[in-house]
Amino acid sequence: MCHGSSGKRSRNTSTDTRRNPLAKILIGSYEATIYPEGNGYTGAISLGFKPDGKRNRPKRKGRTKTEVKEKLRKLIKDLEAGIDGPENYTVADAVNDWLAMGLRGRDPNTVTTNRILAEKHVIPLIGKVKLKDLRADHVDDWLDGLKGNLATRTLQGVHSILKRSIRFAQARDRVLRNVADLVTTPPGKAGRPSKALTFEQATAVLEAAKPSRLHAYVVLSLLTGVRTEEARALTWDHVVAWLDDEKAWGPVTAVGFDHERLAVHVWRSVRATGDTKTRKSRRTLELPAQVAETLREHHKSQAKQRLKAGQAWKNNNLVFCSPTGTPLDAANVRRAFRLITKKAGIGEQWTPRELRHSFVSIMSDSGVPLENIADLCGHSSTAVTEEVYRHQLKPVITTGAETINNVFAARAAGISRKKSETVA
Repeated sequence: MCHGSSGKRSRNTSTDTRRNPLAKILIGSYEATIYPEGNGYTGAISLGFKPDGKRNRPKRKGRTKTEVKEKLRKLIKDLEAGIDGPENYTVADAVNDWLAMGLRGRDPNTVTTNRILAEKHVIPLIGKVKLKDLRADHVDDWLDGLKGNLATRTLQGVHSILKRSIRFAQARDRVLRNVADLVTTPPGKAGRPSKALTFEQATAVLEAAKPSRLHAYVVLSLLTGVRTEEARALTWDHVVAWLDDEKAWGPVTAVGFDHERLAVHVWRSVRATGDTKTRKSRRTLELPAQVAETLREHHKSQAKQRLKAGQAWKNNNLVFCSPTGTPLDAANVRRAFRLITKKAGIGEQWTPRELRHSFVSIMSDSGVPLENIADLCGHSSTAVTEEVYRHQLKPVITTGAETINNVFAARAAGISRKKSETVA
C-alpha cells in the first residue's frame, strides 16, 4: 500500500512538472518567465500590449537559465534607455532598412548608386555586427581596410551610408547612439583629378563634334559652362531671345530665333526634384554667338527628326533628347563624348563634366575675374569655385558671352593669319 502511495505521488510530481515548467522571476519591475525549450531555455518578459492589440512579450534564448536571465536584464536595460529592437538586429539590417525606406523620393540613380556601394563595401564587410554591439573601433578598422582601394570621395560616400543608416535606426529606437558619426573618414587613394581642355584641344573637340548628334550639347556645355545635368534638362521654353521693342526676353517657342541676342534660363536639372544643384545655380546666361547659331541649326535638325519619328516622338520639349524625344541617358552621353574626343585626337579619357572645367580654364586664361566665373558657373561663392576648379584657375583671374566671342574670334584670326603667312 505504501508502495502504491509512493507511486501515486511520483506520478503527480511528474504531471506537475510537465504542466508547470515555467519559472517566474522579477527583473527590475518586470515579470519574466523562463522555461525549457529545445536544448536550452527561453525567457520572456511581459510588456503589456502592442498598438495592434497583440501581447508584447519579447523573448531571449540561451543554453542555461543564467544566460537567459542575463539577456533579459540586458533587454530591460535597453528598453529603459529607449532602445526597442530585435536582439539580432545587425548593421546589414539597418543598411537594408535605410535603402528600402530612407531614400524614398530620391532620384532613382541616387538610389542605385547607394545600393551598389552598400552591397559592395558596407554589408559584406561590417554588416554581420549587431548594431547595438557596433563600436567606433569597428568603424575605424572597416574604413582603414577600404582606404587603399577607394578614392577619398567614394570612401566618404560609403561612410555616409553607414552614418545615415544608423541615424535611420536611431529614429526608430533600434540603437542608442550613432558611433559612425564619431569617426573621421580617412583619406582614400588619390583619384583621377578632373582636367581641362587646352584652347587647341577645345577647338579640335568642337570640330570633331560637328557630325555628332551631341554637337549642340558639346558647344553649349563648353562655351557656357553649364553642368551636364542642367544641359540634359534644358527645354526650348527656356531658350529666350531679346526683343528690342519690348526690352524683354521672350521664349523662342513664341518669338522665334530671328533675333540677335539669345540666352538660356538655367532653372532646371535632371535631379529628382527638377531643381538646380543650389539656389545660386538658378541663373540666366546670354549665349555666345557660336552657341546661338548652333542652337538655331539644332532646332531645325530636331524638327526633321520629329517628323521622321512620327507617332513614336515623345513631346518632352527637350533641347537635347534621343531620336524619339526621350531624355538623354547620362551613360549614353558619356559614351558619345568619348567617341568625339577620340576623333579629336586627344584620347578617350574625358568626361562631359570636364567641358565645364574647360570653360573655367578658358575664362581664367582670358583674365575673367574669379567673381564673374563663380556667377557664370552658378556657385554660391568664389570659395566653391576655388575649391572645385583650383587646377583650372590661373593666378590672375565682361561677362561670359562677350569673353567667349572675343577669345574664339581672336584665336581663329591668329590661326588664319599664320596659315596665310605660311602659304605666302
